[in-house]
Amino acid sequence: MRFSRVLLLLSGLLLTVPASAADVPLRAGEHLGRELAGEQLPLWPAGQVPGETGTARPAHTPARANGRALLVIPGGGYQRVVIDKEDGALVPEWVDRTGYTLFVLRYRLPQAGRDRQAALADAQRALRVVRDQAARRRLDADSVSVMGFSAGGHVAARLATGFDAPVYPPRDAIDRLSARPARAVLVYPVIDMGAHAHSGSRGRLLGEQPDAALAAQYSMQQHVRADMPPTLLIHAYDDRVVNVHNSEVMAQALAKAGVEHELHLFAHGGHGFGMRMPPDSTLAVWPLLAQRWLQATEAAH
Repeated sequence: MRFSRVLLLLSGLLLTVPASAADVPLRAGEHLGRELAGEQLPLWPAGQVPGETGTARPAHTPARANGRALLVIPGGGYQRVVIDKEDGALVPEWVDRTGYTLFVLRYRLPQAGRDRQAALADAQRALRVVRDQAARRRLDADSVSVMGFSAGGHVAARLATGFDAPVYPPRDAIDRLSARPARAVLVYPVIDMGAHAHSGSRGRLLGEQPDAALAAQYSMQQHVRADMPPTLLIHAYDDRVVNVHNSEVMAQALAKAGVEHELHLFAHGGHGFGMRMPPDSTLAVWPLLAQRWLQATEAAH
């Protein structure tokens, strides 16, 4: 099955790009580094990106899909958004096999004077934009899932637990749509902002010495709710960047709340493996696990 993906940039455009096109990593506020032909769709209305005063800038959509959409939120420690490693490799190795249409989010990063909820606002809006586009793209609007990696896993967990949080003023009819993902896949996610926090993510998002109340506000295991989507967690025990405790405490909170979930822990893999694993390792099965889990929960729900 042929495939192309959609990149949702912080500035708020969608640009259709064939799967073979190379990605150009961007810093917050940059233009695409090359000319890319394709359909452009607004994420935010022109001049109305919440918390921003700059103008809208370009962004990336699919050619052929199986009717299922997946919003991918890459990692980068809230310092950058690692576009290629965690979404680019999904195209030939995973998407071609599964037929999912990927919408890749380039969310806003913390900076002085920017609301800490900017990334969640972008994730909510992205989910709503995908839902709004579903009918014309022959996608199931009720089956839009989210997959987040590392700090992007924190953004995805914020979306899964805070999909209805009022983090930006409604702009248009799109904002009347639900931002609740149908399923959430969290891969080596940042979850805890307390004792087991990824210090870089916590420092950039909350400051170097956040008080206990602020740390709790952004520790996602403390915000699990019974009506959040089914959740899959993937992590490696030898992750020296984001402690495996993050996935473990999230799984415990999900179990306590009665949320359908699975936790898959691998002995080896470290951090940031994305789709690039030794083919003979047990870790190499995680993409298949994710595929089977998504398909199974779709059938069950």
